[in-house]
Amino acid sequence: MTLETTRRFTQRLHRRYAGYTLGVVAFVIALAAAERSGWPRHWIGGSFLIATVLVYAGIGLFSRTTDEAEYYVAGRRVPAMYNGMATAADWMSAASFLGTAGVLYLQGYGGLAYIIGWTGGYCLVAVLLAPYLRRFGQFTIPDFLGARYGGVLPRLIGVAAAVIVSFVYVVVQVYGVGLITSHLTGFSFEIGIFVGLGGVLVCSFLGGMRAVTWTQVAQYIVLILAYMVPVIWMNLSQTGSWTPLLTYGHQLRVVVQREGELLSDPAERQVQSIWAQRAEEARRKLVDVPAAMVDDGQRLAREREALRADDAPLARIQQVERAIRRQPRTEAQAREWYERDLALALQQAQPLAGVSRQTEPFVRPGDNAADDQAQTAVRRNFLALVFCLMMGTAAMPHVLTRYYTTASVVDARRSVGWSLAFIVLLYLCAPALAVMVKYQVFTELVGTSFGSLPDWLRRWSRLDAGLAWVQDVNGDGVLQFGELRLASDMLVLAAPEMGGLPLVVTYLVAAGGLAAALSTADGLLLTISNALSHDLYYRIVNPRASAVRRVMFSKLMVLVAAVGAAWVASLRIAGILPFVAAAFSLAAAAFFPALVAGVFWRRANRAGATAGMLTGLAVCAGYMVAGLPAVRLWLGWAAEPVRWFGIEPVSAGVFGVPAGVVALVLVSLATPAPSREQLDMVDRLRRPEPVRAAD
Repeated sequence: MTLETTRRFTQRLHRRYAGYTLGVVAFVIALAAAERSGWPRHWIGGSFLIATVLVYAGIGLFSRTTDEAEYYVAGRRVPAMYNGMATAADWMSAASFLGTAGVLYLQGYGGLAYIIGWTGGYCLVAVLLAPYLRRFGQFTIPDFLGARYGGVLPRLIGVAAAVIVSFVYVVVQVYGVGLITSHLTGFSFEIGIFVGLGGVLVCSFLGGMRAVTWTQVAQYIVLILAYMVPVIWMNLSQTGSWTPLLTYGHQLRVVVQREGELLSDPAERQVQSIWAQRAEEARRKLVDVPAAMVDDGQRLAREREALRADDAPLARIQQVERAIRRQPRTEAQAREWYERDLALALQQAQPLAGVSRQTEPFVRPGDNAADDQAQTAVRRNFLALVFCLMMGTAAMPHVLTRYYTTASVVDARRSVGWSLAFIVLLYLCAPALAVMVKYQVFTELVGTSFGSLPDWLRRWSRLDAGLAWVQDVNGDGVLQFGELRLASDMLVLAAPEMGGLPLVVTYLVAAGGLAAALSTADGLLLTISNALSHDLYYRIVNPRASAVRRVMFSKLMVLVAAVGAAWVASLRIAGILPFVAAAFSLAAAAFFPALVAGVFWRRANRAGATAGMLTGLAVCAGYMVAGLPAVRLWLGWAAEPVRWFGIEPVSAGVFGVPAGVVALVLVSLATPAPSREQLDMVDRLRRPEPVRAAD
């Protein structure tokens, strides 16, 4: 493209997306007027769902293509600002949109590991990888590995790793699609998954990267509006200020003060004591799981017979019968059940532990040896998680592929800066939203009688996803903080209702969450399908396949991957962020050493890269598997999970990356040097891009 053509193309984009933004605002205002006129709840939610899916599908339909360059890299003509916006939407997944504020609400300062790690990762992308991958050109990350190291094996390992990492991550997005769609429409969770997935398939199936890029720009506009509107509105209602990022310290001071009051409240202490007793009971059951299964079955049977003998209400008898039917049937299921009970009881026994960390990173050590050991473990896991998220961000295939779509190396660097600028808008709002929700819970919800709980809590408690529940543990009829459980995945969706905002804001937030989940799912499905069609089918299986045939095969793989992800997500994953962290650990261990060494170390060779990727993946995946008690029990090992230095399994990349680096270096030095062609490629990557004369 000439400079004049590029200028006209960019101006046309400005006009189109400015008009689109005004259209979104007008649509929200129209639905707000409809709400005031008496439109029912499900009509408003359905309108948001239908409108958003139709718009994204329309962009996909308009951008359909079978051209190879357009399908894989959007024709390499995406302006830096719009590529940054698309990357931000690709990045602002269900984890960022739904999970970040939620984990800050639950963990306080500890939740900042996600923001620090993900933001720091883009610094690594800008410095170490993005410009060099754009200088290389081509289409995929396995493409780079195959060209830099030569041979089939590095490319094949790259394909396998890209598919595994992207599939784990896309399952999380599909789970978010199901959660949000069911919230918007009232459909069941499983039906919500397949309804929302239609929007994903139309975009990535018809137009590939071309359609995904322009859809992601539109999705970013929706999601950032949806995130900022409730933050500003809630802050205005709580403090009277329009600037939440400057004034939410007021709410934080109230939260900390209220926490101190609750810590000394006798009713709260009683609830914590009951939960501590339940934790001890769960520990006792884990000592002898078969005996505990028998005891539980006999206890429930006796309770059912006693209720029948006393002519108890039918609803109470049916409740016990449902509990009997839900009892685990195998020892592995029972152990998982009791471990879940133990984790819940321990968390509810200290429900206020996360609040103070919003102002102080860690409790000062020195009170006793147990506290010192616990705080050391907290620090280690915080730093390990930051490390894995940074390295994983810099190695995530669907993120790195976005920098193939710019017109030049300079634009690739600029688009990383634009990406951070657009991402930081949401990441700055997330801590403010977490504090506002905690403020609302402490000042409006805790202390309410169970007979007058708000409608939003009752509605979320009825959902079958375990996202929210209340239980009168001490039987006093008043809600204590320890009797309330709000999952991190639902806090952002429920925040407008908590704050008493209009229903249209609630559904705007849901539409924003749907945009976040769909945008990332688009990019991930495209990464999976391109790796299978371009790197496996074309480069290895059938090198003579035509461009049209390769594109059609890629579309088929999009469909297969989407259906597989929907099936796995329908099994109900346990939370969004743990799965996301696991995906980033795997990406870091598989790709980061080989990619960075491929650019900056000329001595790295095929054998070293192969050994590094395999070793990193094996150590990372092995540590994750060894950390799951149910898996260890199934394999016949001791059920206690493995914890090196107290590191949680989701941060296994902290071991996988160093292991991969050591293997890459040692094997590279022990085997012949790379070929002259590979060394020339390294030199070309690090040589400045030639300046093109203006046409």
